[in-house]
Order: sequence, then C-alpha cells, then structure tokens
Amino acid sequence: MNGIPIILCRLALTVGLAALSLACASSGWAPSSTASRGDAPDDASRIEKQGAAHYNLGTGHLRKGRVAFAIRELRIAENLRPRDKWTQLALAEAYRRKGLWENCEQHLMKALEVDPGFQQARLTLSALYIEVGRYAESARQAHMLFEDPTFPSPWAALTNEGWAYYKLGQLHDATKALELATQYHDGYWRAFLNLGIIEAERGNRDKAIRRFERVVALEPGPLPQAEANYRMAEIYIGMGDRERAVRHLTAAVEQRPSGPWGKRSEEYLDRLR
Repeated sequence: MNGIPIILCRLALTVGLAALSLACASSGWAPSSTASRGDAPDDASRIEKQGAAHYNLGTGHLRKGRVAFAIRELRIAENLRPRDKWTQLALAEAYRRKGLWENCEQHLMKALEVDPGFQQARLTLSALYIEVGRYAESARQAHMLFEDPTFPSPWAALTNEGWAYYKLGQLHDATKALELATQYHDGYWRAFLNLGIIEAERGNRDKAIRRFERVVALEPGPLPQAEANYRMAEIYIGMGDRERAVRHLTAAVEQRPSGPWGKRSEEYLDRLR
C-alpha cells in the first residue's frame, strides 16, 4: 500500500496506512455521562465501570490481534456507553482490520458526532478515505485538521492531504502539501517517501533519489527502508547504472526479505543476474 497516512500504515495512511489511533484510544478512559437521568448515582457509576472494563478488554484483544474478540467486547462497551468517543474509535479500528470499511466509517462518524473536535478520529477518517479511494473526502478531512491550530501533528495531516491530491492527479498541490509537511517536521519519513514517488513519476530522478536517500537515512524501519531502496534501484536501472541498482536491491532484500519490497527486490535481482 502506498502513501499513507499516518496512522494507517503509511496509510499517515501516517495510516498508516501505518495503525490507526488505537495507541491514543488505549491510554485510558473517561466518564462519558451516558447513563440515563433516571438512573441512581450508584447505577450510573456501575455502568461506567462495566463499560470501561469491556473497553479495556476489547482494546487488549485488539493489540494482540484477536479482532473478533475485540469487537465483541467493544460492542458491549458501546451498549453501556454509546457516547464514549474512545470506544467508537476502537471499534472503527477493529472493523478496519476486518476490511469492513462501512462499519469503520460509521463508528468514526459517531465519534465525531460526540466530539467534532476529536482529532484522532478525523485523522483516522482521512486515512480511511485514502484506503478506500475516496481521495477528495480524505483531502478535505486532512485540511480541516491542518487548519485546527490545536492539532499537534500538522505534518501528518499534510501528508495525508498531499497523498490524496497525488491520487487525484493534482501533482502541484500534492507536492506543495508534502513539502510543507517536511518543513513542519524534517524527520517525517512518510512525507519524504511520498515526495520521492511523485518526483520519480515526474521524471525528476535526482530529486527523487534525494528524497529516498533521506528516508533511508532516517531509519524508520525495515519496510519503508526496503521500499525506498527498491524505488532507487528502479531509477538507477532507468539511468543505466546497474551497479548502484544491484546495491540498492541487495539492501532491500537484507532489510525486509519477507516483506513485499524485499520479495520484489529479490525477483528483480534474479532478472539482472
């Protein structure tokens, strides 16, 4: 999957597209004031505690990859505290992992209905829209975040926005957003990787290589480093520089031999031998 947004994998999808905002969601809970007015104080407190317990069980299952168990616990938590935004966000992530995009969107919208300023949910929604190909909507959600002066990671929103513009074929706007992202955070590898992809498509080989080299230098992890090396190898093949291409393909295989970019690199090396 390319160009993601922050919290969905590279689906920036910073998704990363990259995980969604589960880390924030699992940090704790707060009373949601969802008990009916007719409930006694002790009943309201009991409902809150039960909802929190099921929420914590659900997010625990989710962190361990037990998605079906997570959904069951989180749905119980939702029934007990339907207007708890963190429960809605966690349910959205669980359904995303199942590939149930409509359910994911539904719970993100519920979270934003409870709190229109819920930044984690809006960033996740932007990443989701990239994942399902609704790029104009993704750009709109990301831009709303960027314009929010309280959002602590404007580079993440700009990276989502830039990739959405790229997928819409608006390369000028995409480059502008991604360049601005690197100005806010000069160590944000997702923005540099996406810029490299765009520059390579434009035929700006030197610029693309510099972007990919920046990704490798930042050492964000085996998978993005393998992708950056593979993409540099493609450029060097086009330039007729077989030696450098082989060097980058070899690095990609060594960094993530079992990942998609490592496998592609290994296949490419076999063709070059």
